[in-house]
Amino acid sequence: MPDTVTLHTYFRSSCSARLRIALHLKNIPFKPVYVNLLKGEQSSPAHLAINPSGTVPALVIERDSQDPITITQSLAALEYLDEAFPEGPALLPPVSDAEGRALVRTLAQIIGCDIQPVTNLRILKRVAPLGADRAGWSKELFEDGFRAYEAVVARSSGRFSVGDQITLADVCLIPAAWAAERVGVDIGLFPVTNSIVKNLEKEEAVRLGHWKTQEDTPEDLR
Repeated sequence: MPDTVTLHTYFRSSCSARLRIALHLKNIPFKPVYVNLLKGEQSSPAHLAINPSGTVPALVIERDSQDPITITQSLAALEYLDEAFPEGPALLPPVSDAEGRALVRTLAQIIGCDIQPVTNLRILKRVAPLGADRAGWSKELFEDGFRAYEAVVARSSGRFSVGDQITLADVCLIPAAWAAERVGVDIGLFPVTNSIVKNLEKEEAVRLGHWKTQEDTPEDLR
């Protein structure tokens, strides 16, 4: 184990939630540093020195007598955790299963590339002055993405997205489902995905990573 694992996070950031869940799944103790996106703390000089993109999360790994490792993209950080901490549950199928690994990555990237980037706070702030309804914009894009996710997991799912073990895909899916529900998406329209979400919400690591359980979650939202 490293000396210190620090996660720069925000309670409602779905990308941060991916890492919170993965860290709990792998039983890796970590220290959260809270970055309030609504107050603009992601744009502070101190945070930009850690994450030049001005976003969360940022995962910082410190080991004895080595320079810290800083990873500022959640999918890269998830794969790093899988490779650097093999003693915990694997988030990807074994290297020998190239097809399975590609499938898990495909699902994760439907969330991470097709849905999240166009529904995050930074984009919503830019479309609002153009007259777009932020909630309507997000709802439509979430539904497009979940429609694609449903088509793939209809062929691959067990209890979870690919069989009966939680993978990188599930760690990305569940925070996206929480975000989608906040803008009025009915996950029940996607029955296979909905079943996976319900199974994931029974997992302790998922409960610990939920946005409602974070120390920086305002009391009125818990």
